[in-house]
Amino acid sequence: MKEIKNILICGAGMMGKNIAFVMASNPAYQVALYDLYPTDVPAGIRTNTKQLVDKGVMTAAGIDERLSRISFTTDIDSPLVSGADFVIEAVFEDMNIKQETFAKLEARCRPDTIFCTNSSVMSPSQISEKLQHRERFVGTHFWNPGHLIPLVEVVKSDASSDEVAETVMEVLRSAGKKPVICKKDVPGFIANRMQHALWREAISIVERGIADAATVDEAVKYSFGLRLPQLGPMENADMVGTDLTYNIHDYILRDLEDSHEPSPMLKELRDGGKLGFKSGEGFQTWTPEQVAKSNASLNEYLIRMLYGK
Repeated sequence: MKEIKNILICGAGMMGKNIAFVMASNPAYQVALYDLYPTDVPAGIRTNTKQLVDKGVMTAAGIDERLSRISFTTDIDSPLVSGADFVIEAVFEDMNIKQETFAKLEARCRPDTIFCTNSSVMSPSQISEKLQHRERFVGTHFWNPGHLIPLVEVVKSDASSDEVAETVMEVLRSAGKKPVICKKDVPGFIANRMQHALWREAISIVERGIADAATVDEAVKYSFGLRLPQLGPMENADMVGTDLTYNIHDYILRDLEDSHEPSPMLKELRDGGKLGFKSGEGFQTWTPEQVAKSNASLNEYLIRMLYGK
């Protein structure tokens, strides 16, 4: 495996800071953040990780120790950029911006520097299509919040080498993440395809008047949602038997939502400015207090699940 010492994160927004914090968990790595605009990286990371300290998962000294391995620059010609062994891009979800970012990086980094793009939906094959050394490029989809969700989907492009993909997997493992390989570059990769299949059916149930939005969420939270962290769908299918799974599917699949277009109800909400947390109303109504509680409760739940705190 290619030796990795210097890691560069391009984009110092919330996700970029969280990724830098994760990668700095391994003392073998020196981590640099690059962004066009000045930003207080230590302050941002301390804010993002405050709950870890409050819950006793980490100490303030432990946070400072990680921060000692993180540098920041706004100079793309800095040695922190040109000397990188491993780059994770975390800029805006805009194809042109991502392609331009990697064009600038390829002009400055070594030909063997590994390039990764953190995108939840965009094709790594398309993002890397103009690069000269496409074999060293993969997708790395960190899930938000990036410092808590263990999964990272390593997505092979149509040109990624097996060696590069395995090196990326090993680097992520060494930083405490749970990487999985997506063998084909398909929209949504692995987990988002399953997540949005569920969302499509959930929205359809509301749209068809079968249940309201709050009831749909309760039905998920207090049934199969409880066992999903322990029992995935493929193991569950084997547990009940492929014969029973076949019989269930033979009966029910024809009635499930299979539209290839977004729900008319979802379009109506969007066009009416009912944007969920952002506007205070979507499928349900939300006060600022409820929004704050939902966001905080998610992180608290993840910390409890992951660390028992």
